[in-house]
Amino acid sequence: MLKKFLLNSLSSFVGTWIALVLFGIVAVIVGISIAAGSIGSDSKVSGVSKNSVLVIDLDGNIIESETPSSLNYTSLLHGDFEKPQTLIVIVEALKEGAENKNIKALYIKCGAAVASPATFNAIRDAVAAFKKSGKKVYAYGDAYTLGTYYVASAADKVYLNPYGEMMIQGMGSSSIFFKGLMDKLGIEFQVVKVGTFKSAVEPYISNHFSEPARAQLDTLFNTMWGYMKDGICVDRKKLTSAKIDSLVNNGLMLSSADFAVKAGFADEAVYERTMDERIAKFIDVDKKKLNYVDPMTLLGQTPWTQAYSSKNRIAVLYATGEIVDGASTGINYQKLVPVITELAEDDNVKGMVLRVNSPGGSAFGSDQIGEALDYFMKKGKPLAVSMGDYAASGGYWISCGSDIIFADPLTITGSIGIFGLIPNAKGLIEKVGINVETVATNPAAEFPMLYKPMDDKQLAIMQKYVEDGYDRFISRVAKGRKMTKDQVKKIAEGRVWNAMKAKEIGLVDSLGGLGKAIEWTAKKADVYDKYEVAVYPEYKPSFWDLIPSGELNMAKMMVGAGNHDITVEGLKFIDNILSRNKVLARMPEFEVNMAK
Repeated sequence: MLKKFLLNSLSSFVGTWIALVLFGIVAVIVGISIAAGSIGSDSKVSGVSKNSVLVIDLDGNIIESETPSSLNYTSLLHGDFEKPQTLIVIVEALKEGAENKNIKALYIKCGAAVASPATFNAIRDAVAAFKKSGKKVYAYGDAYTLGTYYVASAADKVYLNPYGEMMIQGMGSSSIFFKGLMDKLGIEFQVVKVGTFKSAVEPYISNHFSEPARAQLDTLFNTMWGYMKDGICVDRKKLTSAKIDSLVNNGLMLSSADFAVKAGFADEAVYERTMDERIAKFIDVDKKKLNYVDPMTLLGQTPWTQAYSSKNRIAVLYATGEIVDGASTGINYQKLVPVITELAEDDNVKGMVLRVNSPGGSAFGSDQIGEALDYFMKKGKPLAVSMGDYAASGGYWISCGSDIIFADPLTITGSIGIFGLIPNAKGLIEKVGINVETVATNPAAEFPMLYKPMDDKQLAIMQKYVEDGYDRFISRVAKGRKMTKDQVKKIAEGRVWNAMKAKEIGLVDSLGGLGKAIEWTAKKADVYDKYEVAVYPEYKPSFWDLIPSGELNMAKMMVGAGNHDITVEGLKFIDNILSRNKVLARMPEFEVNMAK
């Protein structure tokens, strides 16, 4: 059995490497052709003509900000090369569209967008601000999920395909528990933690939610679901919160488009091909003269977020992903700390907004980033935090020392706690006939070991280490939020909160998005009338960003798809667990599901 496993693994690795070698050859050819094709091309962004309509296409992944792409084996083999949209581009385009005289209306095309509730809420707020300019907003969807409909519901008119669906099911989350699998493999996870609600370890040591974990998620989702329902009802006058629940519980998702119109979710059921004619009529132009403008084209005419030479600069620094020690993805403190230091010492940087979208991660990395931010503030410059989808555990650690914290109402934050997760694979190596022996001068030389469980003394040492880290976390929050340690402990224990409740208990100062945080910082720095914004880390496109998806799809056809994704992704998953810092300040791993 083991022999077969090894042979299968070997064949998968060989196949993968052959594919990568072939792809490398194709990529070079494609790169050369792109470079050649760009010579002499007109790189000037075309102007936005009169009677233009801004189009927001809510489809695919929506991420915080643009980051350089890297080679992804599975994406290569499956032909999935679409670059995700960014929240900052969508929101800034809506702001610019409201002010641009040539933009007459907004058209929201709703597809299968993937984003967290806070991201959808930020887009909806930007749509609402666009409407205040007096310009009309129209939305169309072949089908609506909760997230896309939540945005679309702010439109003046909502259209649904006659054969479309309202795929609104409420909110929830599913967690995968690995204990049964680990038991079969002979792997045990030894846990030391502080915090009743610190449930990030539960998938490795249990087969079900603990009662505290289930209770906090239940409260979290019900509050967020209520907020989104109330927002929908403000603009869709036929709907009430109770009516939405009743319709969802009685099969709204499988109901006809005519039913959705009658219930008040949409104004009319029409085919997408008719939308051009409708929008042209709404803005009183000939259909042939209708000009659609995408967000990047609109922003290409502005000095948006590129004011790196400005003498009155407000820096927006993105901290996105899991906080890691030395990895190439996520928030790498070794890369982020030098950026913070440079901004602190740049006299032209008058203040900074730290945009946090992180579930936490390494306690050590969090501490390094926190100290660097303290150094920035010691320079007398204002520091605001703007929380995105998540700013929890280590994400809250790096946030709490700032002058002020802004959060979207649907941000998930808190999770003030620490845990240690040490794998013990003794059972596994015994199953496959491996024995490990060690010669050491001291017992500490064997601590911790992957192939041997910790004894009581070692567990006690680890527990104290984690408790000391927790006390350091509590102390930082208490100092930053001007609270006593006892006050912090009452709202800590690893519990996650939505930002609305977090504001009530003192973890957040104000509800609002990135724009509000930037304005506060500019006023605090006394440059409100003359400030410009620059985004950090500076975006420098990688080689893969320069290759259009069409060329990559051609490369995929030339290389040929193989059945390697399970092996590659499985190895990445195992490596991610084993390579993490053993002591983490991280929230539980769950994903908010708004549609199946």
